[in-house]
Amino acid sequence: QVRLVESGGDLVEAGRSLTLSCGATTQIFRGNDMGWYRQAPGKQREVVAQITASGAAATYVDSVKGRFTISRDNAKNLVYLQINRLKPEDTGVYYCNRFPPYRRPLSDEDYWGQGTQVTVSS
Repeated sequence: QVRLVESGGDLVEAGRSLTLSCGATTQIFRGNDMGWYRQAPGKQREVVAQITASGAAATYVDSVKGRFTISRDNAKNLVYLQINRLKPEDTGVYYCNRFPPYRRPLSDEDYWGQGTQVTVSS
């Protein structure tokens, strides 16, 4: 059974830091690029950071470069997102998933976990 479990979200003041964690089952994690996605209020979900299967390379959307760091622990099927200097516009629900997102066989929808809420106050 596939599973994604995100955690670490919180209500924080602008300028503070957070670390998000995600556990994924092997079907989703092993040998795949992984990403952190954000769905801001009233907006579509977008990928903000992605990391290669080996963990050797990562890419970021321009709005988070220099503040977000994605990493992974391949021995434990875990993905992390370190967020520094939080801004109100970082507010949203954060999800991790394979990049591109995992889809169960015979399904026409991507599979997502419950996400973790990050709210940044100004």
